[in-house]
Amino acid sequence: LNLMVLFHNFYRNKPQKVVQYFYSIIERKGVIFMKHNEMLAMILAGGRGSRLHELTNKVAKPAVGYGGKYRIIDFPISNCANSGIDVVGVLTQYESVILNSYVAAGGRWGLDAKDSGVFVLPPREKADANLDVYRGTADAISQNIDFIDGFGPEYLLVLSGDHIYKMDYDKMLSYHKEHNADATIAVIEVPMKEASRFGIMNTDEDGRIVEFEEKPPQPKSNLASMGIYIFNWKLLRKMLVADMKNAESNHDFGKDIIPALLTDERKLMAYKFKGYWKDVGTIDSLWEANMDLIETPSPLDLSDPTWKIYTEDTNSLPQYIGEDAKVSHAYINQGCVIEGEVKNSVLFTGSRIAPEAKIIDSVLMPNVIVEEGAVVTRALIADGVRIGAGAVVGSPDSEHIELISKRVKGEE
Repeated sequence: LNLMVLFHNFYRNKPQKVVQYFYSIIERKGVIFMKHNEMLAMILAGGRGSRLHELTNKVAKPAVGYGGKYRIIDFPISNCANSGIDVVGVLTQYESVILNSYVAAGGRWGLDAKDSGVFVLPPREKADANLDVYRGTADAISQNIDFIDGFGPEYLLVLSGDHIYKMDYDKMLSYHKEHNADATIAVIEVPMKEASRFGIMNTDEDGRIVEFEEKPPQPKSNLASMGIYIFNWKLLRKMLVADMKNAESNHDFGKDIIPALLTDERKLMAYKFKGYWKDVGTIDSLWEANMDLIETPSPLDLSDPTWKIYTEDTNSLPQYIGEDAKVSHAYINQGCVIEGEVKNSVLFTGSRIAPEAKIIDSVLMPNVIVEEGAVVTRALIADGVRIGAGAVVGSPDSEHIELISKRVKGEE
C-alpha cells in the first residue's frame, strides 16, 4: 500500500500519459500494490455549493458543518467504513484546502490500516488538453481510471459528497449481484409534487430502469435518484474511455453515461432506499436537516451504536449551562457556554450565549457569540459570527431561514 500511495502522490499532477506509462512498467515488473478489492468507492466532493452562499465562499460544500459537531462529508465516508469498504477516493476541486486536510486523516474513520485508506484526488493536468479541472461527474472518474485500476475492483461505487443519510452499501451491492445488473442506482420516493426537482427513474414492475428523466416538468414516477451508483467496473471503464473522446459530451453521469447505458439496453436496476436522506444544497434544507435531529424520535439516529458516524474530536471543555440559563429541546455541543435562553435549536462547538440573550429555532455554527439581550429567531449563523448586544436577527414569521455571515452590531 505504501508503494502505491507514494507513487500516486508523486505522479498526482503529471500528465495522464506519463502516469499510465509508469503504471505499465510497474505492472510488467510484477509489483503488487495491494490486495484485490471487490468494491472501491469514489466520492464526488468537488461541487461549488453556490446555493449555500457565504458558507461555501472559503470551504467546499462537503466540509460544511452539520449537527453540532459533524461535517457533511463524514456521512458518506462513515457509511463506507461501516459497509466494509476499505478504499475511498475523495474527488475534490473548489475551495478544497480545508476538505483535503480533513479527509486525508483517514484514521477518524478507521481507514488508515494496511490495505485501506482515504485518498484525496484533485484534478490533474492532462498532456493532451489544457485542463486542470473536473469537467463533470463522469470526467472526475475518468481522470482517475489509473488510480482505480491499481486496486482492481469488480465494482465501483460512486457517491455524492453532499447528502445526509446512513446507508449500508453492502446491501445495495448484494441487490446489484442478485439481479445480475450492469448498474444499480439508489432511489428514494419523494412527494409527487416535488418530483420535478429531481432526476427521476421510471421502472418496470421488476424494478428495472426503463427511462431516466432529469427534472421533468411532468414526472411519470416519484423515484428520485440519490446520486448513488454501483457499476460493473469493466463496463463503466469502457464507457468512460469512449465518453472522453466524445467532444459533444457533457461528461456527466446523469446527462451522458446513464442515458448511454439505457440506449445500449444494459440492465439498470433501481435500489429503493427507505431511510432518512437529505440533500442539504440550500440554507433552508441545511437548517431543516439540523432541526430533524431534535425531533422526537429523530428520523436520523446519530446515537445508534451499530452505525456510528465518525468525525473529528475537538479538544474543547464540556458545555457549561449557567444558573439562570433556560434550555429546552436543543442540541448543545461541547465547549458551549449558555447563560441565556436556548429553545429548539442546534449549537455547534464553542458557541456562547450571554445572559438575557435568546436563541429560538436557529442553528449556530462553531464559535458564534451572542451578546447580552440579543434575540436570534429562525436563522443560521455562520462560523465565528458575533451578534451584538440587544440586536434582533431573523423573524418567527419568515418564509425562509436567514443566513447571517457577518457581524451584527448591537444597540448603541
